[in-house]
Amino acid sequence: MKKIKLIIPIIALSLFSCSDYLDINDSPNNATEEQVTPNLALAAAQSTTYRTLARTGNIFGNLMLNNWGYNVNSFAVTNPEEFSLAITNNFYSGIWDGLFLNTTNFTNIINHPSTTHDNHKAIAKICKSYYFQYLVDMYGDIPYSEAHMGSDMLNPAYDDDMAIYRDLVVQIEEAIEMIENPAEGTITVGGEDVILNGNMARWVRFGNTLKLRLLLRQSEMNDAETIAYLNTEFAELAGEEFVVEDVTINPGYDNTQDARQNPFYNLFYEVSGVDKQSFRLYRASKYIADELNDNPIDPRRGQLFQLLGGQVVGVLQGDASVVGGGTAPANISTLGPGVIAGPDQDGYMMLAAESFLLQAEAVHRGYMAGDAQSLFNQGIAASIAQLGATPGTYVADINTVLGKGYGALGASSDDQIEAIMYQKKIALMGTNALEVYIEYTRTGLIDEIPLTSGATQPNRPRRLLYPNSEYTGNAGNVPTQTVNDAFTSGPFWFVP
Repeated sequence: MKKIKLIIPIIALSLFSCSDYLDINDSPNNATEEQVTPNLALAAAQSTTYRTLARTGNIFGNLMLNNWGYNVNSFAVTNPEEFSLAITNNFYSGIWDGLFLNTTNFTNIINHPSTTHDNHKAIAKICKSYYFQYLVDMYGDIPYSEAHMGSDMLNPAYDDDMAIYRDLVVQIEEAIEMIENPAEGTITVGGEDVILNGNMARWVRFGNTLKLRLLLRQSEMNDAETIAYLNTEFAELAGEEFVVEDVTINPGYDNTQDARQNPFYNLFYEVSGVDKQSFRLYRASKYIADELNDNPIDPRRGQLFQLLGGQVVGVLQGDASVVGGGTAPANISTLGPGVIAGPDQDGYMMLAAESFLLQAEAVHRGYMAGDAQSLFNQGIAASIAQLGATPGTYVADINTVLGKGYGALGASSDDQIEAIMYQKKIALMGTNALEVYIEYTRTGLIDEIPLTSGATQPNRPRRLLYPNSEYTGNAGNVPTQTVNDAFTSGPFWFVP
């Protein structure tokens, strides 16, 4: 297929400071777009957009995957929208509003007139593709070719979601080309890159791995055009390098003020150290506790959740306290130290564990050469290391269990895919559960996640509804939807 080239003009840049080096001291109220050069804008662009994924996206993913439940012993809410599935256009609209608005900053960097900031622009292309992938994954058709034009285009048209996805691959490829063949006079990237600190070789690996993810999202589609497209694109990845170290983000998180804390940690703790309502609200679900406690014991469980009596203790989603007529345990496990470590903890854009598991799936499906079992094992090992757990014999033990271990005796191809997804769920639970929700939707495993007794729909949503902000501000272009559409249709890659 001919690759789609889409150009997005510049609009005004919004800046957010999380560290002193983000400050612009020369009258920011009068700064022009040309004066806000890519090196000045990059850290803010990276930090503000990540905040939405780390907070809203992670909460949504963990509740949809039944990893988290509610502390019904302290809160009376037993059947919120996430459990009843009585969703509206306001349901998690922060994902749209946060990602769509803040990716404007990457567009501004990409389209800045400077001819010496190609590496900064390449980083912005990869970051923008990373976040626009989630917008497509969660909403399908979205504004793209006319997006981020400010007053020049107040009512942007909606583009076809598959066309956007294919162009995101093009943008990543163009970014890698810019990095590997920089224009004369290209400025070196340094600490203003709060993700990889200007290590452009690692940006290439990140770009390759993001492209791998985009391609695998389409792997359930079996039409001839998509198969040919995937074969061509995977052939281009042959021999390329992928992420082998966690891709983190940290613009200088600390505990000096609320806005400077790691955004995920900030959900749960005040600067004073007092826990917030969110910390008191979210607890381990019984579903995930049972998975971690047995068949076999997962060494990561004490990092993901607080152990009570040597076990993760969970609550059924939708249950009530004993006093309220339910069966919830008197003590339910909080989130663990591997998830909420401290105000200065790193954020995570992509784990090495995810990279290895993506590669394992690509090899399993025949798109790449390699040893799927070895890559699967490396994914588990990387996850255990990232969480600070002790592996013991877990890798060998898990590979005897259908649906959890790739090498289980008698495992079918579907069982092996399920094992890859299960390990991805455990690995990304504390860093990017939205990613796993999307992967479970793609593979159909989302329908294996138990619903609450109070669910008003037969299955979990495949996508989110367009937010009310679009129906108010872009009513002439936003596609017509019903609530039922969220449960029966998904983005272009969704195969019922």
